[in-house]
Order: sequence, then structure tokens, then C-alpha cells
Amino acid sequence: MIEEKLIIEENVMGQLFGVLDENIRLIEKLTCVKVFAFNGSLIIQGEEENVVLCRVLIEFLISQIKSKKVLKKENIASYFDLIKNKKTEEAQRLSDEVVLTTRSGKQIKSITLGQAHYVNAIKKNKIVFGIGPAGTGKTYLSTALAVFALKKGEVQRIILTRPAIEAGEQLGFLPGDLSEKVDPYLRPLYDALSEMLGVETYTKFIEKQIIEIAPLAFMRGRTLKDAFIILDEAQNTTCEQMKMFLTRLGENSKMVVNGDITQIDLAKNIKSGLKDAMEILEGIEDIKICHLVDKDIVRHELVRKIVQAYSDRNKPNN
Repeated sequence: MIEEKLIIEENVMGQLFGVLDENIRLIEKLTCVKVFAFNGSLIIQGEEENVVLCRVLIEFLISQIKSKKVLKKENIASYFDLIKNKKTEEAQRLSDEVVLTTRSGKQIKSITLGQAHYVNAIKKNKIVFGIGPAGTGKTYLSTALAVFALKKGEVQRIILTRPAIEAGEQLGFLPGDLSEKVDPYLRPLYDALSEMLGVETYTKFIEKQIIEIAPLAFMRGRTLKDAFIILDEAQNTTCEQMKMFLTRLGENSKMVVNGDITQIDLAKNIKSGLKDAMEILEGIEDIKICHLVDKDIVRHELVRKIVQAYSDRNKPNN
């Protein structure tokens, strides 16, 4: 058992500890040490190896605070994983890379290591599958990258699609025109785009079909060129629908296919097109399958615990 003392400025100390000391409690849990403040200093107590790891993590977090970055528990856990595996430079890169700056000036970044790998995969590949539970940022980050590509002139339009009705896309009985029929199912994408572009620009792009609503049932027969295409809720596609969608890819286009294979709403005798694609497309050049997991959830901490609880229940022998 050893003890180390770090002299830390008072304003930094408060941010490091977080609301109700939640940050420092997480640091203690991750590094298996005891941390407390005493006379303007930070005291770390524990086994030597753990104390050293904790000190490196805290020094890194202090550098983030001094760079005017807000600490979040999800970031801390990701930084810890990298630092523990002696990847401090990667931790620095994760904390610095901005995916998109919104109209209001908000910076959208990868928060977890899994998210960073997902973003990097989208940048480097033509087709990317984002597989993971709710709250891991699949839709939000892919939408941010689509907006970035549009702003940079890398694509001419953004196409948003998903199975409009989980087990068959029966749009006819719904009131209104095509946009109104599909609107409830694409609302998360709309909300994200409004935030990123501003309501006025978003509305203009919708009117000019720079941003296009394209229900999966209406994609057949098209070739999608110069477009960034996002298929959301892909676990609810059939094998035939998935093949049809993927073969719409045209020149200078990129596809992101997002889904959660634990939330399939298809009838039990129908195989998910997302599962099927994961099995047969693994290893093909320019196609990347990214798996986001519980620790990539960036919603309320309770969401992470809920997902983990359901995951534990569904494991074999439970």
C-alpha cells in the first residue's frame, strides 16, 4: 500500500470530482484505489501499480479540464481503457476529434472508444454496419457525418430510410402524403438534422430534396448516386429488403446501416436481413461491421444498467 499526493488547483479539483463526486468515485472504481482531497491536494492510496495508473489517468483528465473540455463519465471510462492499455496518444486523439460543429456552435464528438472506431470506419469505408443497443449514438453520429459530407461537397444529398412499419411497411392506411406517413418513424433523424443544420436550413434542404425521405419500400429500382444514405432500424428488414437496399449503392455514395439485433420486431419465422448481411458480408473490402456495446451507451447511466440487465438475462444458462 502506497500513497501519492498531487497538488491541484481548486477550480480544477471541483471539475475533476464532478457533481456529488461522481467522477472521482468512478475513478476509484476503475483503478481500485482510494482518492480524496486534503488541504488543497489530492491523495491517492492503494497498491503501487493501481496508484500509478490512477495518477496517469488523473493527470490526463486534468489536461482535458485545462483545455476547456467537459468531463463525462463515459469519457472517463473510455480514457481509462486506453491508458490502461498504454494508448495515451489514442486517448488524446479521441478527446480532440470533432465530427461536426452544429449551427449553434455545439461540437459533436465520439465519446467512447467504440464510437470513435465507428466514426473512423464510416470515414474509410463505402458501407458500414453499426450494430449495438439503444443509446450508443449510431444514428446521431452517422447523421453528423452525413451533414459533414454534405457541407464539404463530398455528396450532393442525404437519404434517410428505415422500415416504416416494422413487419411489412403497410403505409397505405396512414393519413397524409408520403412525408407525413413516414414522419413518425424517422423522427430521431429529423431531430438530429434540425439540431445540426438549424431549422431554416433543414426545412430548405427538405423542400429542395437535398435531404430526402425514402421509405425502404420505395427504394426498389433506384440507383443512389452522390449520396450519403442511412438505413436505421435495419434489424427489421427482411433478407430480400436488405439485399435490395445494399444493391442501390451508386457512384460516389456511402451507406450506413444501423440496427440492434436484440430488438427484432419481425415474425419469428422471418430472418432479419441485418443478421443475414452480417453473416455473408464479413470480410468484404470496403464493408465494415462495427459492434457497439453497453459501455458505448451515452444516455443516462440507468440506460446502460437496463441494457446490461436484459443482456445478462438472455445469456445462455440464465
